[in-house]
Amino acid sequence: MSRYVFVTDELPRPGEAGHLAMNHAIVAWLAARGHEVTVLLNRPRLPRPVFSYAGVLDRRRVRVEGRGLLSFPGVVAAPAAAPRIVARRLVPKSVRRRAYGGVDEVLGRFISADEAAWCAARIGRLGPRAVLVDTIFRAGVLADPALTRVASVVIAHDVFHRRHAALTQAGYRLYPASLTAADEVALLSRADAVAAIQPEEAALLRAMLPGTPVFTAGMPVVLRPRPAGLARIADRLVFLGSETLPNADGVRWFLAEIWPALRALRPGVTLDVAGTVGRAVSDVPDGVTLLGRVADLSPVLHRASLGIAPLRAGSGLKIKLLDYLAHGLAVAATPAAASGMGGEGLLIADDMAPVIAAALAEPAEARDAVALNHARLYGAETVFAELAINLGA
Repeated sequence: MSRYVFVTDELPRPGEAGHLAMNHAIVAWLAARGHEVTVLLNRPRLPRPVFSYAGVLDRRRVRVEGRGLLSFPGVVAAPAAAPRIVARRLVPKSVRRRAYGGVDEVLGRFISADEAAWCAARIGRLGPRAVLVDTIFRAGVLADPALTRVASVVIAHDVFHRRHAALTQAGYRLYPASLTAADEVALLSRADAVAAIQPEEAALLRAMLPGTPVFTAGMPVVLRPRPAGLARIADRLVFLGSETLPNADGVRWFLAEIWPALRALRPGVTLDVAGTVGRAVSDVPDGVTLLGRVADLSPVLHRASLGIAPLRAGSGLKIKLLDYLAHGLAVAATPAAASGMGGEGLLIADDMAPVIAAALAEPAEARDAVALNHARLYGAETVFAELAINLGA
């Protein structure tokens, strides 16, 4: 048994956003291997002022701490930040972005000097075998000289300067206003190693960081095949996503540009939009249902005939694709959405309407088997093999 520290700014948990699910997977995997993990929140971003995480993390091995937080086994509370946490749940994202100058998207907020100093001091007292840092936005903690004796890995999640460039080129205003490859290299270079979320980005980061070990640590998958006797609904599509800008841009583009042509080809086609991305849709076309946040996605994904991922920008790994495949659901995706993840079960095209129409004309059962076979490639022991070596876990 070893102790590890995971530095992030939001409680890792599944079912809400891809990056939170990925962070949760890493913490849960370490705990399942018998290690102790302290999650350090550099700011008190909790789902609720008092939150029990015992249902999603092993409270015997995982402890959540942070400045201004009260920590108990399986429970964490933020009394001073309670009004802000409640407001965050009630106030629309568009209003909250005004604090950043009214931008279209906040890619991330860099850790402050005070937050980094608090985290570094706590890491020093805990004496972990290694510290994992959630993206470049928390990498500032590694500038503290006291941490040079502690092994460190940045969990990259994304090549952020590429996402910044793609969204800026599409006309969106972002925070931070500027993020270059040189900025990203400077931050990633502080770590002893970097974990990329998919092989294509690992290769890119190796070229950017010739002096730093870079390996791949993808999102693990737990297979959830469709129960016997539960039929898929013909011509039903599903789109799963949180309210990030690439998801919002993608669903708006799909409904404006692809949906009319698809309805002409398959008049009975319907689409369920699951997750907070539905808030980005102001004009809901016929055949489209906004489900909002769904506590259990399995029934939705088991009844659909095809998942879609119509993203036009972004990088990293689109974890929604793995959710689809794990449920035996084939996916129609744009090249941008499928980046770093080609293979069986993915129907990749920019002109999605004819591809989707052709897929829906075929029996769903054959697609199910292909999708599940693809998902089997993403078992935890496979995708975290290099992470285990680098952490000595």
